[in-house]
Amino acid sequence: MSLHPSFLTAPIAHRGLHDVTSGRPENGLSAVRAALDAGYGLELDLQISSDGVAMVFHDYELDRVTGETGQVKRRSALELGQISLAGSKDRIPRLSEVLALVDGRVPILLEIKEQSRVMGPVDGALERAVAADLANYTGPVAMMSFNPASVAAMAKAAPGVPRGLTSGSYDDPEWAPLGQATLDRFRALEGFDRLGCCFVSHYHKDLSDPAVAALKARGVPVLCWTIRTAEAETAARQVADNVTFEGYLP
Repeated sequence: MSLHPSFLTAPIAHRGLHDVTSGRPENGLSAVRAALDAGYGLELDLQISSDGVAMVFHDYELDRVTGETGQVKRRSALELGQISLAGSKDRIPRLSEVLALVDGRVPILLEIKEQSRVMGPVDGALERAVAADLANYTGPVAMMSFNPASVAAMAKAAPGVPRGLTSGSYDDPEWAPLGQATLDRFRALEGFDRLGCCFVSHYHKDLSDPAVAALKARGVPVLCWTIRTAEAETAARQVADNVTFEGYLP
């Protein structure tokens, strides 16, 4: 299993080619269409509905990018599909809708959002829902997550789909409650081989990390997140094979 070559060519639009001032909200179908028109790859986030459907949405809660409140997983797919994304005519899409729209034209990098809220064990429901949607999809696609437990669930649910770890420096205070020992394991990309990963997507300001360098030396593809300027892209490409970007056009 390996990452499709297309993931290493065209830059990857973070949450689609979004620009809410132009009516293209993040993870919305308008942002997906814009990326398709520009020939960019797609990075999209996945949460799960109350009835087990994979939805394209970043946050656990609806509050930041919709006029609704509460957790995504407390609403059915039908209910979520009727919620407008702020600043647009878009509504929260299902993964299946995105796959039908893209139809193999560009690579899709899917981030399975960590469901345990503490980077612990997951029940695998989201991973199984994603696997079901991907079962008959023939375009280039890959799955990733910060949580190794989610990556393990992906391996079980969709063993033939390339998978990787999303990773970073873990020095933001929001990570501190996980404890130093856990953060050290994450920084070391522990479990990369055991989980059958074939790429990593790492925080762009931390690409000099020894664990990333070790993978790079083995020929493992290194992607990075999230680039917001041409200058940052130039620096990142000293290590990274491709960039995930937003806010400018690479």
